Formats: sequence, structure tokens, C-alpha cells
Amino acid sequence: MLHLAKAFAETGYQVDLLLCQPKGAFLDAVPGNINVVALKPSSSLESRFRVLLANPALAVTLLLPILLPHKPPKTIRYLSDLTHYLVREQPDALLSAKTHANLVAIWAGKISGGRTRVVISERSTMSTVIKNARKWRWRFAQPLLRKVYPQANLIVTVSRGVAEDISSYIGVGQDRMTTIYNPMLTEHIKTQSLLPVSHPWLNNEVIPIILGVGRLVPAKDFSTLLKAFALLRAQRPARLVILGEGRERAMLEKLGMELGIASDLSLPGFTDNPYAFMSKATIFVLSSILEGLPNALIEALACGCPVVSTNCRSGPQEILDNGAFGRLVPVRDDKALAEAILQTMEHPQGADRLQARAAEFDINTIAKHYLQALFPK
Repeated sequence: MLHLAKAFAETGYQVDLLLCQPKGAFLDAVPGNINVVALKPSSSLESRFRVLLANPALAVTLLLPILLPHKPPKTIRYLSDLTHYLVREQPDALLSAKTHANLVAIWAGKISGGRTRVVISERSTMSTVIKNARKWRWRFAQPLLRKVYPQANLIVTVSRGVAEDISSYIGVGQDRMTTIYNPMLTEHIKTQSLLPVSHPWLNNEVIPIILGVGRLVPAKDFSTLLKAFALLRAQRPARLVILGEGRERAMLEKLGMELGIASDLSLPGFTDNPYAFMSKATIFVLSSILEGLPNALIEALACGCPVVSTNCRSGPQEILDNGAFGRLVPVRDDKALAEAILQTMEHPQGADRLQARAAEFDINTIAKHYLQALFPK
């Protein structure tokens, strides 16, 4: 979203970046020509009233996911201030991302009078996310989404797989959606990829380095990557580095000990420049069981790093063009993943070809598609 905001501003548009909480690792990267608006939360009771005001005919549908829970979704509390913002500023278009914010954006657009074109963006396969949601209320969200999402002027999905999932899960017609891939700053990535890294393994060109990047959470399925790496290392020397932080760190460290690979496993944590690692790694591996459109896979291609990915829903198959730019394997299959890594090590694709593929996701191209969605002729 920050990349898009910058691209829109550089094109000459006045851009406001609306945040529920003005904090985070990328806040300092917001340029001066983008106005940051910190929305103010309302009381839980007022927020629920506002939701009901936007959907008086959906009272029963709203009960379980929104109206009854002791603690409703936090984003709902910003509905009132977002509505005031739309009435006060009357922007031509509003772009939101992720389901919580999308619902609030649609409701605010409706309450404010519908003068602003509301475009929402979905980042992952909705049916799987809701099915696996830890909070029980989301298991009752399907009827709500079926009623509310069609009220958006347009739904943007990050992959065709996400579009197909939404269409079948909540019944939105394909004519109400468009697919726009995630934007990459490919030139910036290439520049950052040339910088040095302090990790000693990445400066050793003798032993191959397998790289994973992402939050240490179940959806990324790094446990399967560890098992695949153990099979690989039984055949030849190698090392595994996984960049990221998350609640599965302790489990992965324990699994590394049990598999006997702890001495060749490194979990350095989060880094704001994974590209320097990608450019120096032997292979980048995406082991996810669920994605929308995995940015890290495109970033690895932009760094010229050979890739292996699970053929998860959704995105990898589209990014890699059905395996033309990297091997695809079934999810949770450590043997197939190990074999694909080994085959890629022995027959890697050239960096120029991989970088040419990544250029198709460049920010300048993607921003034009978004502007067409926000301001249709």
C-alpha cells in the first residue's frame, strides 16, 4: 500500500494514507507529499450502532460476527471517524485492503452518501482463511460477506486464484472483480540486493545456502521446509537460513534439534533488507500452505535467485507461469520439496531470465492498473 501511495503521489494525485494506528516499521518511509491521517476510534457501542445503521436489513446476519461478541473486530471502531473523513474531504476514491478494513470502507462509503468510489482489495484465499480462523466469529462471516462485498464499486484481487475463491465462496460475479498483482520496486530491490550482509554463511560460496523468508507462523509451513532440508542435507552439504519472526520460533528450533540439522539452521529474525540475502543464496524456497500472492517469491526472482515453491492456493503457479520460472511441488510434501531443491541446485535458471519475469510486477506497471480501477474512464 505504501508503494502504491508513493506511485500515485508521483503521478500527481493528492494522496491521504488513512491509518488506524500511525505506527510500525514503515511509518518513517512515508514521504512528505503523502498526508498521514490517523483515524480516531469510537466506543464499541457506537461502532456497532454505525454498522447497523449502514445495514438495517442485515441485523440477523450481523449478529454473530459483529454485534454480539464482547470484543468486536478492532477495525470496526474506526468506522465513525472514517465516515466523517469521507463527508469532510469527499475524496474521489478510497482504496482499502484486507477483510476487516474492506467491510469498514464499504460501510463508511454507504453512510457518507456514496459520493466516493470504494475499491476494496483481497490479499488471500478467503474461504481457507475463514475456515482456519482462530477467532470463532469469522466462521459465521460468510453470509455477511455475501451481502456486503457486492456493495463495493470494485473488488481487486492479488491473483486469479483469489478471484476464483471469492467468486465461489461469497457469490460475487467475476465482472465485479479485477486481478492486479502486487507491486514490486524492482530497481530498488536490485540496488538493495547488492549490499553486503553480516551473516557469515552468506559469504561462503562453497556450501549452498537455502533461504526461506516470512513470518514464523503455521501458514508458511517452515516445518516442512526443515524436514525437506534434513533429507537434502543427508545427500549433500547445505545450510538453511529463514528470515522472519513469529510464534513458531521455539517449535522450529526444537524441530531442528530433533532432525539433527541445528548446526546448519539459522533463524536470524526480521531484516528490512532480505534482498541482500536473496541475491547471495543458492535457492529461495517458499513452503507455504496458503498465500494470496507471495511477494517474497517475486522479490527472489527480482534478485536473480532460483526458486522452488509449493503449488499452494494461490499465486505461485501464476508467478512462476506453471513452473516455467521455478519448480512447483505439492504442499506439505517434504520429499517432493527436497527433490525439487536438489534438481534446482543442479540445474539453476539464469538470473537474467528470472529478473525479466519479476519486471512484469514492477510498481510503475501495477500502479497504472490500480489507477484505472480507481478512476475508470
